[in-house]
Amino acid sequence: MTAQIDTAGNTTDATTSNEEAFIRLRNVRKVFRTGGQEFLAVSDVTMDIAEGEIVSVVGPSGCGKTTLLRILAGLSDAQDGEVSIGGAAGGFTPGRDVGMVFQQALLLKWRTILENVMLPADILKLPRKQSRERARELLDMVGLSGFENSRPYELSGGMQQRAAIARALIHDPKLVLMDEPFGALDALTREKMNLEMLRIWEASGKTIVFVTHGIQEAVFLGSRCAVLTAGPARMADYFPIDLPQPRTMDMKTSDAFGQYVKRIYQQLGMD
Repeated sequence: MTAQIDTAGNTTDATTSNEEAFIRLRNVRKVFRTGGQEFLAVSDVTMDIAEGEIVSVVGPSGCGKTTLLRILAGLSDAQDGEVSIGGAAGGFTPGRDVGMVFQQALLLKWRTILENVMLPADILKLPRKQSRERARELLDMVGLSGFENSRPYELSGGMQQRAAIARALIHDPKLVLMDEPFGALDALTREKMNLEMLRIWEASGKTIVFVTHGIQEAVFLGSRCAVLTAGPARMADYFPIDLPQPRTMDMKTSDAFGQYVKRIYQQLGMD
């Protein structure tokens, strides 16, 4: 069990019991070998994530954030360490039980928004009538009711990302992985999407791992935060964020919020 220090200087546990942990990582390490050389992508990753949590992963480019998501998605194997997903109940199937959201919405321009949201259901050959009903419910949840028949180019960047989030939820995954989903948006739209993200998370109840370069974004969104450093890539910190829910923009000016931001800066050597 890994001990951490909270913002008040008290020791806290960064892991939970095996029965409570939906995701359990222990000493995960990944090395890429190219041209006869080894590149350490990520190391020393130990964390527990409870079902229904939203965990932010923050760090600079090249620190292994995307590699960690690929491991969680079952798209890449760890050389060393333990990766367990599904908790005590088990029954987790990579692909079927994972939803992905990327930096770009990646909507198909020849499909309507409703058809784009239904794409994973079509690929998995889920019942079309039920999937269509669920797609409409999800579009309503993300605030896009009335845009079902629109084409992607008719929506703003933030609206396209909301459609991408709905698409990631259409097949009712147990885990949603988000890789810099708001990185391409302007600052004001990104702030609005942070609030939308929390609303969607609360409405869906999904377990979410959210990768970001933004330190304030990591604190604002996460119920826990993992800090990865570059050169060499390693996990430097993992701690709970004890801020009230629902989160509000006013919290960003609070002392508690500032202490969490400072903690991440210190771990990244930016203090």
